[in-house]
Amino acid sequence: MSVTEPPEEIRGTGEAATVRPPRVFVALKIAPEIAQTLAEHGRVLERFPVRLIAPADIHLTLVPPWNEASIPQTVERLRRVASQCRSFTLAFEHIGYGPEDRFPRLLWASCAESEPLAALRAALLAEFGQTDERPFRPHVTLARLRNNGRSIARKCPINQALALAQRVESVELMQSPPPGEIGYTVLASLPLRATAG
Repeated sequence: MSVTEPPEEIRGTGEAATVRPPRVFVALKIAPEIAQTLAEHGRVLERFPVRLIAPADIHLTLVPPWNEASIPQTVERLRRVASQCRSFTLAFEHIGYGPEDRFPRLLWASCAESEPLAALRAALLAEFGQTDERPFRPHVTLARLRNNGRSIARKCPINQALALAQRVESVELMQSPPPGEIGYTVLASLPLRATAG
């Protein structure tokens, strides 16, 4: 397990100074070689006004972001869940636009739903008291489109099957970048329970 203590973000000076808790989320990091392959699919959009996701930042979000004052306590809670959930294989099935065909906002690679993935997510949401009313559509974002998503998708159609897979043996607590900046920080990586055999 590795843990990185994030620097505090100070807003204001003197007695009026306030400490803004870091914005964190729980995710699966994508293996570097797979992230690189996926990022290459996104580079076809370089000529358009999109924000491409760097290979090092490609991840699958399990618990949406929240502001967290105590990183050590959060790491311990994440450790409890990870120790009860088994490692599994994550399969990448398709690359295309989403979440809606008519109003695409992302270029993403969708992943196969599996019982271990669903169980891990459910356990994490319960542990952190989070809810997500949207249907779970496991995916990794490769590019964020601006207001002209429909135009981009029409000019550069992408609809391709994938046959990539990786073993998932850990779950990560990650920190979002400050507003206006890019790049995610892995605060802790906790091992999942090894699968027998």
